[in-house]
Amino acid sequence: MRSLPYLLRPLSRQYRRSQISSPPPSPLTFLLRYMATAAAGELANPSNTRLGWIGTGVMGRSMCAHLINAGYTLTVFNRTLSKAQPLVDMGARLAQSPHELAAQSDVVFSIVGYPSDVRQVLLDPTNGALSGLRPGGILVDMTTSEPSLAVEISAAASSKNCSSIDAPVSGGDRGAKNGTLAIFAGGDEAVVNRLNPVFTLMGKVNYMGASGKGQFAKLANQITIASTMVGLVEGIIYAHKAGLNVASFLDAISTGAAGSKSLELYGSRILKRDFEPGFFVNHFVKDLGICLKECQSMGLALPGLALAQQLYLSLKAHGEGNLGTQALILALERLNNATLGS
Repeated sequence: MRSLPYLLRPLSRQYRRSQISSPPPSPLTFLLRYMATAAAGELANPSNTRLGWIGTGVMGRSMCAHLINAGYTLTVFNRTLSKAQPLVDMGARLAQSPHELAAQSDVVFSIVGYPSDVRQVLLDPTNGALSGLRPGGILVDMTTSEPSLAVEISAAASSKNCSSIDAPVSGGDRGAKNGTLAIFAGGDEAVVNRLNPVFTLMGKVNYMGASGKGQFAKLANQITIASTMVGLVEGIIYAHKAGLNVASFLDAISTGAAGSKSLELYGSRILKRDFEPGFFVNHFVKDLGICLKECQSMGLALPGLALAQQLYLSLKAHGEGNLGTQALILALERLNNATLGS
């Protein structure tokens, strides 16, 4: 980041000009305005932008690795410190709280579990990231969360002369590892553009509109995925009961109209009984619950969404909430007293 004397040179010129009118804004006000303008206008790069990252789980760990490999100074925080250790081994700094992390960062990213976690790590008045962020700083929440919370975070950030972007992602663990995530961004478009070089390391950023619109886009994405996953596992169960070679069936439909990213990501995993989480059932249940809550507010009836949520809830009831979303096949197997391969 540029030095304080460098920042103060144009500040002093602006302040002298302001003395023509009465009453002039204070030098501190000028400084805050100048820093915010500079932050919004200058593209992020490793020489001018220090990054902080809260949440180094299945997704966050891979996303952080791209930033470190690109040369960014990165500070990380995770409630389970051992999950951050691989990143520390790569050169990241370890913070003991979101507040401490933000004090060392210009842009703070977060990708945690639930809206309550987002509120705690970003807005807690004592240990939250916003409490440690300097004027001109930026919060980027990549958790799938509530649109209303994104708007609340934006207002809180603005009151401290900071910015906030809601930028949830889609693409699962493979997208995170390969840097091919779809990123849905809501907030000030100029700030999103400034961060584009960082987003590009993780995938493709799609600007969706004002604060909260990134979250709305991600929820619509989850609604689409939910029904696609139900169709995929129902097709697999049907093919199995019809006596087809299911692997050959999936290969055959992959290039036709039934082909999908869900089939590409999860088809072979389902056949191998690989239920390791690229995205947790528990988190998908959370996402679909937020979708249904928003539907109620909008007066929308989406029966496919409701069915998918009930099926995923049945996995959670069977103690399978920490499996990946491809474990939906287990619910259909139970309904039909059938097991693939038997």
